[in-house]
Amino acid sequence: MTTGQRTEKRRTAGWPGALLLAAFMCLPLPGLAQAVSSEAQLPALAQAWLDQTLATQAVRDGLPVRLEASLGALDSRLSLSPCARVEAYLPPGSRLWGSSRIGLRCLDGARRWNVSMPVTVKATGPAWVLRRDLAPGQQLEAGDLMQAEVEWTAEASPVLSGREAWAGQVASRALGAGQTLRQNMVRAAQVFQAGAQVRVLVQGGGFQISAQGQALSPGVVGQPARVKTDSGRVLSVTVLDARTVQVEL
Repeated sequence: MTTGQRTEKRRTAGWPGALLLAAFMCLPLPGLAQAVSSEAQLPALAQAWLDQTLATQAVRDGLPVRLEASLGALDSRLSLSPCARVEAYLPPGSRLWGSSRIGLRCLDGARRWNVSMPVTVKATGPAWVLRRDLAPGQQLEAGDLMQAEVEWTAEASPVLSGREAWAGQVASRALGAGQTLRQNMVRAAQVFQAGAQVRVLVQGGGFQISAQGQALSPGVVGQPARVKTDSGRVLSVTVLDARTVQVEL
């Protein structure tokens, strides 16, 4: 294959998008090295490495996306010496997601060199898309969303591919119809204000007791808050729901 040709690998599964992306970034990548006599042969080497890498990652992760990768061009000013062993690799801190770069380095030659090529990886797969506009703080309902094939790499924030990822959440800002729902667009709902009466569950080694208390700060499900018990003790707690908080001793 030559520069500009595209590869496409596909496999489907049901992992939430954020977990998939994390696993995708952390996998070891397969190695591929060969002899080259000029820089004109490097695109083919890079393409072969890219094909192998995307196929391996798709099999290992079961990604619910279709991956399409296209290589850019090497710097036309390069004049590289022949090398008996050139290795393609992913530079530290880079990832095969969106705009990135592939490294190519000479491991066995009269003159060692190390260059890179631009690469764009697009991932297309199922995600939730808004049917209508939502105001900041508005809770998401099933009727607000529909599933569609979208490009996951269009923005940096991971898509929310599983219903459980947005159920009970609220819009973190104004959202518009047609937007793909992403992690940075939702947050947990605030369920009580400072001053609300709540039940405090106190857990320790092998016991659980409950007491009444007053919230000293607003409560957001899953987030920390402060409450004052009837005895006057101030506790740092975790909000469970609109009426219950929990503290572990």
